[in-house]
Amino acid sequence: MPAKPRKTPRKTVAVKTAKPKKTTPPKDDATAVAAYMTALKHPLKAEIEAVRTIIKNAHPDIAERIKWNAPSYHSKEDMVTFHVRPQDCVHLVFHHPAIVTIASPLLTGDYKDRRMLMLKDMKAVRTHAKELTRILQALVKKVHEH
Repeated sequence: MPAKPRKTPRKTVAVKTAKPKKTTPPKDDATAVAAYMTALKHPLKAEIEAVRTIIKNAHPDIAERIKWNAPSYHSKEDMVTFHVRPQDCVHLVFHHPAIVTIASPLLTGDYKDRRMLMLKDMKAVRTHAKELTRILQALVKKVHEH
């Protein structure tokens, strides 16, 4: 026996798909970093801001942008980036290979092409600001010689 024809048409069920939110990309690096810092939730945010100021004031050729989803600094080449995942310290990754030629008790890690720097609180930031500035100035000089 053949199937009876349907008297009413089948209803089409619409499936909603999530659409990405429309966002306007930042117009420049400063805007991108400002937006990033406004949105950052970190227990050491004040310390991160203080270290940002030290880095930006260390040398006039240092520029700031977002790279690897964090504030990053360059002068001709990429040099240092915040690693914001750790919540117990301000963690900087110096990833320019010339960093291995700069000696400092603040720089840790025995990697062939990078060093780490970690500051646990605002007291450490203030105590080591001068040495961090020296490291950055030496690194910019080596990057420019490279």
